[in-house]
Amino acid sequence: MRETPDELAALQRLLDDSLSGSTAHLRSIVGAGDRALTAERLTGLLDGMRTLAISTVTAKGEPRISAGDGHFLHGRWVFGTSTTAAKARHLAARPAVSVALIEGERLGVFTHGTAHPLNPADGPAHPAWPDVLPYLDEFYGDFMRRGDLAFYRVEPHWMVAWAS
Repeated sequence: MRETPDELAALQRLLDDSLSGSTAHLRSIVGAGDRALTAERLTGLLDGMRTLAISTVTAKGEPRISAGDGHFLHGRWVFGTSTTAAKARHLAARPAVSVALIEGERLGVFTHGTAHPLNPADGPAHPAWPDVLPYLDEFYGDFMRRGDLAFYRVEPHWMVAWAS
């Protein structure tokens, strides 16, 4: 868990607001048996790399989904891809993104938000990049030295998380 007390508090507000503003159907699923996760429990469960389903939007407004490595750092999803990947082109033009982590019936985290480039090739790095880079460098090692990797941080406006 890498979150500060302020980050945990902000994440808890997001989780509470998202669930309370969700449909009755979703609340009945997530709320059944107290499956909804607290920010503290969620961050404790999301250590290391997780495979995310990442959904972007084409220029025609069509959804596209792909998989990618996801890391939950400071209460936000971080993921990477090749700068030549379709999702990198989609995000450059339309940064709206949805990401989902689904581990069978055990764990689900659904997030809608905006993907912000952490290490853009054509501008300054995101303010979070200096905090994220050492983690990614340690996790990926020499792989990080490739010049064609783009990393994104999802700024969520909605997130629901549950565990059985």
